[in-house]
This record gives sequence, structure tokens and C-alpha cells, in this order.
Amino acid sequence: MSRALKVAVQMDPIETVNIDADSTFALMLEAQARGHSLWHYEVRHMALREGVARQGARREERLFARARPVRVQRVQGAHYEFGALQELDLGTMDVVLMRQDPPFDMAYITATHMLEHIQPGTLVVNDPAAVRNAPEKILVTHFPELMPPTMITWDLEAIRAFRAEHRDIIVKPLFGNGGAGVFRIKPDDENLGALLEMHFARSREPLMFQRYEPAVRQGDKRIILVDGEAMGAINRVPAAGEARSNMHVGGRAEKVAMTARDREICEAIGPTLREQGMIFVGIDVIGDWLTEINVTSPTGIQEIARFDGVHLERAIWDRIEAKIVDRIG
Repeated sequence: MSRALKVAVQMDPIETVNIDADSTFALMLEAQARGHSLWHYEVRHMALREGVARQGARREERLFARARPVRVQRVQGAHYEFGALQELDLGTMDVVLMRQDPPFDMAYITATHMLEHIQPGTLVVNDPAAVRNAPEKILVTHFPELMPPTMITWDLEAIRAFRAEHRDIIVKPLFGNGGAGVFRIKPDDENLGALLEMHFARSREPLMFQRYEPAVRQGDKRIILVDGEAMGAINRVPAAGEARSNMHVGGRAEKVAMTARDREICEAIGPTLREQGMIFVGIDVIGDWLTEINVTSPTGIQEIARFDGVHLERAIWDRIEAKIVDRIG
């Protein structure tokens, strides 16, 4: 791309990131290498308010953030350098990367509503309306032929019937991340009732139930799609005695090749992701089954780079730059 872009990165505190694993950090390094300018802010620093009218035009809502220019480098303990704090009009940015981690709660949803105010002048990655309408454990239900038996419900009788049918099941909160709150309930486990009581005593949200797939012992595959195209994968193997494969809870990443079934799954969902403005997506596949479509702040690109030498942050920025060119003609 011939011109440098102004890129605001909406993320968690940059001082907390693991520079050897964090996908947002890899995206920032690549943007900087291409000559783009970076600003960092946290979602709590956004403000939507009435802007100043220009030349008698109608006054409109404008989205600001208290942000800092930032430069990044792959140096442990000194991986970022901030410039002076400023009030940044996000509508003047070319790109906003929406990369804060879930939970996907009302604060997250509100942030997507606020970011819609700067579209289409600013490209938000991933599209905030699509992210809001497609939390990872619900978007996947639009592809039932690709999933293991799955149910989302509050209803205790429906839950008991699902367990009676499938016996060995996984219970997941709908809007968590990193494997938090995910349980395996084996056929002889007597704790399902207590687990449901605890959840519904503190939450009005339903739970997701899936048939347990023994293939998870061989790994839970994370496949990265860029603008709907499958471009790389890693395998995440659960630790001994652990039903979850998430790397946040001790899962081990390893090199893996995509199978014909993996490609079939990606070809089935790719057009929908592309149409909805989902440039950077990570899906989870266990055995032959699609279990989640992660659209909020997917991870995995640094692990893929280490195992395969494929730098997907480059492909992501290629697609972002191409979309900017298309927008400006």
C-alpha cells in the first residue's frame, strides 16, 4: 500500500501481554513494519458524545478515546513505548482493531454499538455489528451439519434429556473465553445438578451443552481464517487430567496439518464470515466436528508462525489494506 495508515488498537493493557503468544502484538509489529502509525487505548477510555458541527451541518455523535501513540518491539520487559496521552477522534482513524478479550458481556456489546458510529469511514476489524450478532458459541449453531450434538438452554428437563441421550457431555458458559467455566460431566458424575444450581443462581444466561468428543485427547485444532479463507492451523493438546485444551489452562500447542474435513468445514463457513466483515477468525475443530467460531479476539498466529513459518499477520494486513483501497477507490 502506498500510504501509511492511522491505526487505533482497542485492547487490554499492553503491559500485560505475552509478546511471544499474543496475536494483537504480532498485528501491531506488522503494522509498524509497514509504516503505519499506531495508537493504543482500552475500551474503558472511549467516550461517545455530540461533536461540533462544521459549516452549519447537522451535529452528530462522535467517538473519542483517551489514547497514546505507541511503538512496539519484541523485547521482553521493554516491548512498548508510549507517546503523550491525547484525545483521539476515532472517526479520523483509517483502521480500528477491536481486540479486547471477552467476556462477551453488556460492556463488550456496548463497545460494539459505539464503534458503529465511526463506520464506514473507519474500517473496524472485525466488523462490530457482526461481532455483536455472532458470539462464538452461537454463530456456530448456524452450521448444525458441521457440529457435534449441541444444545443451548435454561430448561432443566431438556438438560437432563440431553445428558441421558449422550451421557458424556461438555457444559460451557456462552460468553466466556480461555476455557473458563467449561466442565466435562461423565456418565457417573453426580455434580451436574449442583453445577446448574450454582450457575443459574448467579446468571440469567443459558448454558451450552455438547456431546463429549474423545478425539479431544488428540487435540483441539485451532484454524485461522483470513477474510473467509483458511490459512493455518495449530493443534492444542489437553494437559494430563484436563478436559480443556485451551493454552490458558495448560494446553500444549503442536504442529498440525489441515485435513480434507477441516477444509470442508472452512469452505462451508468462509463465505458467511467474508460477507459479515470477519477478517480475522479462529475456529475450533475436534475430530471431524466444528465446536466454536471465535470472532472477538482470536489467537494462534504466533504459534502458527513458530511451527510453520507462516506469518498470518501479513495476510491479515494485506486484506485490511486491500479493503481500505477499495473504500477510497
